[in-house]
Amino acid sequence: MNNNQIEIQDVSKKIKKALVLDNINLTFVAGQTYGLTGINGSGKTMILRAIAGLIKPSVGCVKIGDQVIKMGGVPEGIGAMIENPSFINEFTGAQNLELLSLLSKNHKLIKNEINNILDRVGLDPEDKRLFHKYSLGMKQRLGIAQAIIGQPKIVLLDEPTNALDEAGIKRLVKIINQLQENNVTIIVASHDRSFLQAITDNQNIIRLENGQVVSEVDAVL
Repeated sequence: MNNNQIEIQDVSKKIKKALVLDNINLTFVAGQTYGLTGINGSGKTMILRAIAGLIKPSVGCVKIGDQVIKMGGVPEGIGAMIENPSFINEFTGAQNLELLSLLSKNHKLIKNEINNILDRVGLDPEDKRLFHKYSLGMKQRLGIAQAIIGQPKIVLLDEPTNALDEAGIKRLVKIINQLQENNVTIIVASHDRSFLQAITDNQNIIRLENGQVVSEVDAVL
């Protein structure tokens, strides 16, 4: 994916006759970080799901570069943590990441790479606990880890600060800063306005309400 600019063009989505996205038009410039904010049901997660190819718009389309995104799984070059990521309960964190790397279009990660990713999110690579014994915070950290494996060009994060303590949030900000240095396009949906301000320098924050964009701070349309 050479051009990771994202275009959402005239996108509406109905689910069971409810309009969950209403004529959304947005451009996410490659290499920039964006925040999506709004109450539950405002459309934040639906935008992430549309970009990731997890839902098909009822009207309009989503493009990454010149490619129209089709429903059927997360496109190559995108790392995503949307809603509650699924892991195998009887695997360790490292085993789960190894399996994900094998199943994805990314190259198979060697042990040192997996250990490095676990360390970056604050998980002990040598921890032999199985996933079902993880705390909520540990599960969230593993979800963040699976979103950044394989050096994605686009990272989508849905409420990534949930269940994280202050140290975990600081670590997440550092991870996002490192991704920014590598020109990764980052879109984060969050209720945590102070967190969004920290990762966007209070720019590119888009507020949604009832499936519509109602305000933006220096976001590109």
